[in-house]
Amino acid sequence: METAAVELNTRFIPALEKAAEMNRVVDLQELLERYSFDNICKVAFNVDPGCLSGDGTSGSEFMKAFDEAATLISGRFMYVLPGFHKVKKLFNFGSERRLQKSIATVHKFADNIIKSRMEAKDKKSEEDLLSRFMGNSEYSPEFLRDIIISFILAGRDTTSSALAWFFWILSFHNKVKEKILFELKTIRHSSSKSSRDFYSFDELRNMNYLHAAISEGLRLYPPVPVDEKACLKDDVMLDGTFVGKGWFVTYHTYAMGRMESIWGKDCREFRPERWLEEENCEGNIVYRQDNSFKYPVFHGGPRICLGKEMAYTQMKLVAATIIEMFEVEVVAKTSEKSPPEHVLSLTMRIKDGLMVKLTKR
Repeated sequence: METAAVELNTRFIPALEKAAEMNRVVDLQELLERYSFDNICKVAFNVDPGCLSGDGTSGSEFMKAFDEAATLISGRFMYVLPGFHKVKKLFNFGSERRLQKSIATVHKFADNIIKSRMEAKDKKSEEDLLSRFMGNSEYSPEFLRDIIISFILAGRDTTSSALAWFFWILSFHNKVKEKILFELKTIRHSSSKSSRDFYSFDELRNMNYLHAAISEGLRLYPPVPVDEKACLKDDVMLDGTFVGKGWFVTYHTYAMGRMESIWGKDCREFRPERWLEEENCEGNIVYRQDNSFKYPVFHGGPRICLGKEMAYTQMKLVAATIIEMFEVEVVAKTSEKSPPEHVLSLTMRIKDGLMVKLTKR
């Protein structure tokens, strides 16, 4: 968490402060993506792309290629004729040609990380996640490259998407924002810290209302709105539905978050209180974890997301710091009933970004 906090306070917050001082409109979604990308690269590979400061050229190029590749791959599922992308790939034209170019850029970035790490292997001992995989001689460079791409996809796109939608929907709920601010002030008062100090892990863990608000945002706007699993062998679901070997089972997290049969009549309302309950007779509220199959944002069962707690910690750290230091005004004229258009990709991003004006508190 220290890496995330340092990146936040030395790069991300100064970028927001500069925008506030200049009264400039900024794309908060893009800044969140850059922050998340720098952060996951540092934690997972001990590499600093510098997308939020410095040159950051290679990192920015990778991000653009990564986004385009993810969007084009998702587009394959939209063809009227299944498998049509194979024809385009065979003749190397249209979207498949652009996809191959983007993939080449992504692979080059990942290969450079692996190459530099292998060259420095005997010089120093690294403690990042990639080093743990490189310690196994059975893993090929191609496998390690896939590991890097998987980490970036999981660590950058999901949290930045979740936070962008969270700040968008929060802009319509001043009472929720006030309750979050009250919780933050209470925590600061108990620790006698200022707004420039890092939040400790224990302090983040005690942010029950913020945790509930983020969970409510994830329920309505999950980063991965649709997911699917492949069946390894013939099986039968609990309701008696037969699923054959090799079949794909798709579930729609976005739709599930809006189903009255699951969440009640207020399923379309942004109401963080649904996640809270009183801990004791003194009226202290605590976050109540719900059934992961009812709320499959982080999957469920044995395949539940390994980075769930890390993701919540990072999202709470970023959200708490921004809310405590800035008033965020969403520029685009939208409403809860008419949200901004999203991009059809592996994650659900706001199509034209989240343009905001920031005012220091």
